[in-house]
Order: sequence, then C-alpha cells, then structure tokens
Amino acid sequence: MIETRLTELFGTRLPIIAGGLQWLATPEYVAAAAHAGIIGFMTAASIPDLDKLRDEIRRCRDLCDGKPFGVNVSMLPKLVEGEATQKVFDIIADEAVPFVETSGHSPEAYIGGLQDAGIKVIHKAPSVRFALKAQSVGVDAVAVVGAECGGHPGLDMIGSMVQGSLAARKLTIPVAIGGGIGNGDQLVAALALGADGVVVGTRFLVADEVWAHPDYKKHLIEASETDTTLALQSLRNTIRALANETMTEVQKIEAEHPGDIDALMPLISGKIGREALQTGDWNKGVHSVGQSVVFADQIEPLADIVQRMDAEASAALARIKTLACRSYAP
Repeated sequence: MIETRLTELFGTRLPIIAGGLQWLATPEYVAAAAHAGIIGFMTAASIPDLDKLRDEIRRCRDLCDGKPFGVNVSMLPKLVEGEATQKVFDIIADEAVPFVETSGHSPEAYIGGLQDAGIKVIHKAPSVRFALKAQSVGVDAVAVVGAECGGHPGLDMIGSMVQGSLAARKLTIPVAIGGGIGNGDQLVAALALGADGVVVGTRFLVADEVWAHPDYKKHLIEASETDTTLALQSLRNTIRALANETMTEVQKIEAEHPGDIDALMPLISGKIGREALQTGDWNKGVHSVGQSVVFADQIEPLADIVQRMDAEASAALARIKTLACRSYAP
C-alpha cells in the first residue's frame, strides 16, 4: 500500500488512476480497477443517450460493490449540436457518483453544483498552466498529462518528466501525472518528482476486461514506443494515436488542406474507430494510444497488471532505499 493525498482522496490502495478509454471505459473496466485497488472513470461522452448513461452508472456502482469509481466528462469542443454537459452533470449528481473527472474546457461553470452535491472533482489538463487555472476555480485535484500520452496532449507538447516536476512545485492540491506511464518504476519516479500518483491508460488497453477485439490487443502487444503518431494540429486539437493507414491519410489531408474539418471527418469519426475495435482491424480509425504501449506485453486481467505494477514499485522503492543507505569510503 502506497499512501498519498490521492489515495486519501479516492480511498484506494494505490495512487493509480485508470484513465478513460473512450468507448472502452465500460462499467466492467471501471469495476476491475476498483477491485484492483485503484480508481477508474466511465466515459460519459461514449454514452450519448442520457437514460442509458444513468443505467450504466447504476450498473457500474453495483459491479464496484461499494468501492470508489467515477465518471469522466469531456468538455472538448463538440462537432455536433446538442451540448448536454449540464444534463450529464445533473445525472451524475442525481446518482450520487462520488468522483468526476473533467477534461477539455475549464470546469469552472460546473464546480459549485458538483461540490454542493458532495462530488469530488479532478480535472485533467495538458499543461501546468491549465492545471493552475483549474486549481484556482476550486477543483479537488488535477491530472497533468505529458506529450507521451495517448489522446490529446495539448499544443505545448511538454514531456511528463518536466510536467511532473513543474506541477509538484507550482500546485498545492493533489496532482497525478499521466503520459507514457506503464509500470511501477514510473509510479515511483512520479512520486519522487513530488506528484501524488499517476494516470495509466494505454497500458490497460490489453486487459481482459476491455472489450476490444483480440486482434487489436495482439497488435498493441507487438507495438513499440515508436508506433504512435500525431495529427489534428491544424485543428488545434492535437491527438496522439496508433500509427496506421487512417492516421497516414489524416496527416496527408492536413498537409494539403490544413484545418479542413469536412475533409477529415470521414476519417476521424468515432464511429469508424469503434467499428475497428469490434472487428480487430487496427488499420482503420483513429485510436488513442500513448508511447507506453511498449509496456503492454500480454492479455491478462487488469488486476494482474496492477499487481505487477505494485511489485515493480516495491522493487523500485527498495532500490532507492539501498542507494540512500549506501555509504562511500573517502
């Protein structure tokens, strides 16, 4: 057991957050995290039907059996009409969800209502400057992601080592570091930087409880740290995703027609990515994958992945203790 301000906040055994995996962050995934001694977040944006979202929150609570869980609410710019953010937060409050992870825009407009409902809020930001803004509006904790992360690393593209040290120096609330985190050694490194824990997403993509096709998971296991790439910079919405045929085409269109959302939508549509996860055709669609994919080495229960990370962290702490206690003759 590693005790930090994050484990105190969430009531977990380890200071690890199972990052939202868009379509894949189901109640089964979140419950697996809860029973492994960490916290996971369902992704509300993947369940646009509000009645279905309420049902899935209730199912997640039942599966977690009293253990902590949360819901992620992305406030990235919507490409379709019908903004439902407030309605989503209303359902979360009605269902007494204990934790919310916000991302995208500042959560300032919603903080008061959420905290009045007794909900703790952690905001995920792509740089320390945005994390400081979130702190100023009253969030309970922040997660700062580095350039290595899958999904949206922001525009500044600052690495996790710099983000971690800078966040620990500038923020006073609990902070988790994400981006390229996939083993227990890195958890200890983040704690050494002054962070209170880590966010892990890509590493969990090969967990048994993630419903993606076995062929998709097999490709991730075979991938290296160089098998991701960047796109959508021309839309000011940079994404790090699995290098595949779709991303190559997206990059080609951006080079020739920067900012042309109409030309890009047939390729970046979430529907295409979801279908590819079902069929295992990893070459189709845009799949958020970070550089920590190199640590995904086998398909296994999420609890086993967490157990290995725990053992790696214990070994890393023991190495540090040996170094700290070593004396050198003059």
